[in-house]
Amino acid sequence: MRQWLHRFAPALLALLAGLLGVAGLIPRPAATPAKPAADYVIIVGVAGLRWDDVNATDTPAMWQMAQGGAIGALSVRSARRITCAGDGWLTLGAGNLAVYTPGAVTPVCPELDVPITREGGTRPGSGATLPDQSEIVSRNRNLHWGAQPGALAEGVRCTTAIGPGAAIAAARPYGRVDKYAESLDDSLLDACALTLVDVGEIAGNDPVARAADARHADAALASVLAARPEHSVVVLAGLSDLDATSRLHVAIAQGPGYTGGWLTSPSTSRPGYIQVVDLAPTALALLDRPMPVFAGAAAATSDSGRPADVTAAVNRLADADREASVQRRVGTNFFQTLVVAQLLLFLAVVPLLRRARRPAGPQTRRPVPRTVVRAAEVLLIAASLAVPAALVADLLPWWRWPHPGLAFGGITLAVMGFATFAIAFLTRRSRAIAPLGGVAAVAALAVAFDVLTGSRLQLNGVAGYSAVVGGRYAGVGVIGLGLLVTGALLGGAALAQRFERRWRPFVMAVIGAVGMVVIGSPYLGADASGAVALTAGVCVAAAMAVGGWLTITRLLWAAAAALFVGSGFAILDLFRPEEQRSSVGRLLVRTKDGTAGFIARRIAEADVVTTVTSPLTALVLGCLLYATFVLLRDWGGLRRLLGVFSPVRAALTGLVVACLLAGVVEGVSFNVLGAALATALPLVVLSCLRVLEHADDRTPAPRVAEETLES
Repeated sequence: MRQWLHRFAPALLALLAGLLGVAGLIPRPAATPAKPAADYVIIVGVAGLRWDDVNATDTPAMWQMAQGGAIGALSVRSARRITCAGDGWLTLGAGNLAVYTPGAVTPVCPELDVPITREGGTRPGSGATLPDQSEIVSRNRNLHWGAQPGALAEGVRCTTAIGPGAAIAAARPYGRVDKYAESLDDSLLDACALTLVDVGEIAGNDPVARAADARHADAALASVLAARPEHSVVVLAGLSDLDATSRLHVAIAQGPGYTGGWLTSPSTSRPGYIQVVDLAPTALALLDRPMPVFAGAAAATSDSGRPADVTAAVNRLADADREASVQRRVGTNFFQTLVVAQLLLFLAVVPLLRRARRPAGPQTRRPVPRTVVRAAEVLLIAASLAVPAALVADLLPWWRWPHPGLAFGGITLAVMGFATFAIAFLTRRSRAIAPLGGVAAVAALAVAFDVLTGSRLQLNGVAGYSAVVGGRYAGVGVIGLGLLVTGALLGGAALAQRFERRWRPFVMAVIGAVGMVVIGSPYLGADASGAVALTAGVCVAAAMAVGGWLTITRLLWAAAAALFVGSGFAILDLFRPEEQRSSVGRLLVRTKDGTAGFIARRIAEADVVTTVTSPLTALVLGCLLYATFVLLRDWGGLRRLLGVFSPVRAALTGLVVACLLAGVVEGVSFNVLGAALATALPLVVLSCLRVLEHADDRTPAPRVAEETLES
């Protein structure tokens, strides 16, 4: 019995670590829904309205409403990349991502043209019909999101629409609008429990023209506020963009239950942020109407923490919009530059790899100067720190500078320089894999610290995710997931190398379990799909950590452990509210009701689009070619590195498995693996250089030989 325990204790402890990781992913309780507190709900839509349009001088009604209500940044994501006015209104009425504008959209949205057939002439409050509603319903039924135009109107007995945009949102699935008026009429605000009001658009970038449009919309809003019935909630929403410059927009709710604070929603899990799709369930919750299933949407509530000074609160939201508006352009330039720079650096290191070995005896060729090798090592460390430095750069408001791209680049280079000096100095005389483990751990700790403090660096950050694009507003993003997987596996490998062989799986499992909790916990990373992927990678790495390759027996044990722990993650994901589920949980639910094909096709199409458009795809392909034709050659050093340091071999295998699985399941293709390789491969090349340098050392004992190669 003692011998059995002695042999299997590390494996049992590794399994226990995995189970503890699952326990850390217990779903948090569902958010308290908005309580029925209103007899009337009035939603006022202004296409294109941004927070920098709102001020006490030009828009006094909006300013007063912001002072007394709950405010937030509105993400106007729809089923189109560019959300035009009709798309925003239809998404509001469907409570789901929908598309109204037909055909291709140029950088500027076409004017909103809504065919409306009036009943009873032009008398305000008479009914109306949208003759093309059946076509719109059919078009959205064929999309992957399954939007049902008219879902909001079907949830209430009577709906009033004022203006053409409002008619789109208020039309029932068969095109009927209960009450309609072309212009604002105070007598209609209490005709139905739900009233939708279209007060125009604010388009372009001319400050003078935008201010004039904002004053016009503000005057209409003032009339609504003056004539609003008692016990009503008024919601002001900048429902859409009007051109290709996607932005965050205005969201204000004022009335019972919304007397201050930030607007928030379980769909974003971020105070101060809601989505257009959240407006429909918010209205139904306030009116105490039956709530249909809105995919990825939830009722907005008021959260505390907003500054007492409304000016400071509005400026914070305008600043978030400013950062999000430049994030995509700066991020694209950063990753394109990073890919080119790293691939060129890898090519420049090839001659050093070929001449790195120094065999004993007379030298037939001149060795590379030590200063050149040292400079190459420093550059490789700097390259591996580029993505973590881009994350840390968001500590400073680079987006407020006149040239945000240059400001971001300068801050990132400064962070890289400082971190490179520290890592290079601390590991100059250490073992070959010391930089690999050190940088990987630093990168993962940077992401973990950000997650523990609210993911402020990743939100709208270059190395994070954009609230404009939508899909994620809190937790760990795609790039952060790649860094965490790299840190958990390579950092764990560097630590496991210091232990006896039989304890290495346990060390890998413990570090992996911590990573699973950070990634998958709903209070932290909130990415159950990423946690499942990391589970698979950790199980593979633990099976290989004692040495040797992945045999059939090890593969079966690893697959069984991954299936066991991963199933636990997936089951826990099912207990989360609909709007908080990951792609794994949504896929399981759709499998049960027979609609999993829509989700699978949507994910597959997203993978294809990301593969074609992402610069990280080029990095992954370049790294694959480099490893095949350079590092795996006899003079490349990778085979020797993997032979001497078995935990590193296990970690790299697990890294590829985890990142590929996460990328495919989450619809981001090679982006997770690209972020991981951008940090890992420069360090692997550096380790190959150091291993080759000692490849021909002569030592009297195998243990001494291993220690020499590690130093």
